[in-house]
Amino acid sequence: MRGGSIEVQGMRVRRGSFELCVDELSVSPREIFAIVGETGAGKTVLLEAIAGAFALESGRILLDGKDVRCLPVQQRRMGIVYQDHALFPHMSVADNIGYGLRMAGVAKDEAARRVADMLELFGIAHIAERYPGIISGGEAQRTALARALVLQPEILLLDEPFSALDPTTKRRMYQTLRDVHGRFGCTVVFVTHDFNEASSLAQRVGIILGGALQAVCPAGELFEREFAPQVMQFLGRHPAPLPRAVSS
Repeated sequence: MRGGSIEVQGMRVRRGSFELCVDELSVSPREIFAIVGETGAGKTVLLEAIAGAFALESGRILLDGKDVRCLPVQQRRMGIVYQDHALFPHMSVADNIGYGLRMAGVAKDEAARRVADMLELFGIAHIAERYPGIISGGEAQRTALARALVLQPEILLLDEPFSALDPTTKRRMYQTLRDVHGRFGCTVVFVTHDFNEASSLAQRVGIILGGALQAVCPAGELFEREFAPQVMQFLGRHPAPLPRAVSS
């Protein structure tokens, strides 16, 4: 049975002077879960904590019931794609996609087959020998996704994956994400600033404000459900309070 569940329990994580608090969060296998919030609220910190990138002040993060800190990296079955794609500039598109396979010791013939499959799936076979500096933003995004998915992860983490794309390319990438999810059946957690993107792609949405997870709701209820005042204001669902008049 394919895994991919995520549970966050009483998590406190500190990065410099910033602290993120998530008391409870569960993401089901195969779910697409969006994280929205203010700039600097801790959305990327949450993604990296789920990936096991750093120690927690307190609490636990469980992947299929196992503490992420106790799992060797190769057993976490996870891929992460950052906003800037983080492609190796000195490697071709094909070599970027195959990098993780080489590090995992996958046989050369098998690695070549899997890279070829990814190139075909993402429609980038024609740029296989090009380098990141001379491909478009959409092609770079597809390459980064292919590099993450070639390892067949159970969990895919995406940090603002579409924010730098033009509207037409962005719409195409939305469909690509849906296709990827349907084919690979992986759990997807993605960060976005775009409420419409969150509500159209995700099944549920988490809202992070002030370094804490404030609310989680079904995506279709993001603009219908009542939330705490600060969440409502963040969503633009009521005007900010007017300043009090100062008496002379």
